[in-house]
Amino acid sequence: MFYRYPDSLDNLISRLARLPGIGPKSAQRLAFHLLHAREQEALALADSILKARRLIHHCPLCANLTDEKVCQICSDPGREQGLLCVVEQPRDLVSMERTRSFNGLYHVLHGAISPIDGIGPEKLTAELLLTRLKNGRFQEVIMATNPNVEGEATAQYLARLIKPLQIKVSRIAHGVPVGGDLEYADEATLAQALSGRKTL
Repeated sequence: MFYRYPDSLDNLISRLARLPGIGPKSAQRLAFHLLHAREQEALALADSILKARRLIHHCPLCANLTDEKVCQICSDPGREQGLLCVVEQPRDLVSMERTRSFNGLYHVLHGAISPIDGIGPEKLTAELLLTRLKNGRFQEVIMATNPNVEGEATAQYLARLIKPLQIKVSRIAHGVPVGGDLEYADEATLAQALSGRKTL
C-alpha cells in the first residue's frame, strides 16, 4: 500500500487544482505553502475569499463587479456620459482603463456568444445593455469584445440590435491581434485599437 496524504490535505490540494491554470503540481505547492505559512496569513487569505464572495456583486447599471451599490465608474460624474464601451469580462474593463485613452462608461457582457459551448445571447447581459441604451443618452457604443470568432459574432449580433436605436456602433480596430484576448494586450496596443475604431 502506497502512502497517501491525510484526507484534509488531499482535499485542499484537489480544491486548489480546480482553479483555472492550476495543475496538480501547482496545487500541491500552494497547499504546502499554506500549511507552512503563518496561521495569520492563511486565515487572512480565507477571510479575503469569504469577504469577496459575500460583498462582490454586479453593478445594476453596467454589470461590472463592485462592492458598492453602483460601481465607481457608473457613479463618476466626470466620465463621458454619451460614450459606452462594451467588453466581455470585468478584467477586459480593467485592461481598457489601463490605457488611459477612454473616459466613457462601460457595459460588461460576462461572456460572448458561443453556440458550441451552449452560450446564447440570453446568457449574457445583452438585455440589460439594450434597456440601458433605450433609457440613456448614448451617442456611440464601442464594441470591445475579443477579436476572435466568438467576440466578432457577439459584436455583430449586438450591432444589429442597437442600429434601430439610431446610436453609432463602432468596433475597436487594428492593434489587437486576431485570436487574442484583451487581458493580455499591452496599454499601447489597446490605445491604438481604441483610436482606430471603425463603424460597424
